[in-house]
Amino acid sequence: MSTPFASAAPYYARYRPPYPGEFHTLLADRFALDGSQTVLDLGAGPGTLGLPLAPLADHVYAVDPEPAMLAEGARLAEERGVTNISWLRGDDACVTRLCLPRIDLCVIGRAFRRMDRGRVLADLDEVLAPRGGVAVVESLYRPGDPRPAWLTVVEEVRERFLGPARPGQAGQPGQSDRDDWDDLVDRLAKSPLSRVETHQWDQPVRHTVDEVIGLQLSFSSSGPDRLGDRMAAFETELRRALLDHDPRGTYARTLRIGAAVATRPRR
Repeated sequence: MSTPFASAAPYYARYRPPYPGEFHTLLADRFALDGSQTVLDLGAGPGTLGLPLAPLADHVYAVDPEPAMLAEGARLAEERGVTNISWLRGDDACVTRLCLPRIDLCVIGRAFRRMDRGRVLADLDEVLAPRGGVAVVESLYRPGDPRPAWLTVVEEVRERFLGPARPGQAGQPGQSDRDDWDDLVDRLAKSPLSRVETHQWDQPVRHTVDEVIGLQLSFSSSGPDRLGDRMAAFETELRRALLDHDPRGTYARTLRIGAAVATRPRR
């Protein structure tokens, strides 16, 4: 059955900002990635995490429940000449049933919020190599930081078309994200992968008007399925409002990226 992410998949692949290079450097150093490791990208979407890791791994298994996301990932892999990724349909409930080889590293993005965390961490403990681990990464709330005014413009247009956004919806981190991150780190510490280290980076991002619009269409809460026949009107209104706010057509913000790396305790 199709999900709201199906129609959003092409926009997700094109307009979601990549994770900072520091994150991939951390993983390469922490797990000694030298091209011989096996990586699992769980909740992979179109391979936002898995594709950049492919050159550092022997093989990447990208797992996602949405076929449209997997198709976008496979398209991007072919476009980039990446041949060592398997695109598998599945979710966090099927980790132990995928008949994967031993996994050296599992990476999970924001999809971890929608997973049964306790179960998936127990399942990962079964499939990870002895020195393997999991890395969870996502955007965090930055308390006290000034909020770019253009984000308010976006929210006002969204609300006119879709009603008020729920906390944490539409990719705008809030206090609930901070609380959720603390819960995530706590759950990791109480899992079999209880040796946890956390890292944070500030990632400056600049968007064009088209990129801001595309980013909104990449969210299940404001993607083509949700907008329906009002999608063209939404794009037109958002473009007008953004250019009225800043005719230069460039919109900057800084994302706080958090990563939690969890491995089994040393013996």
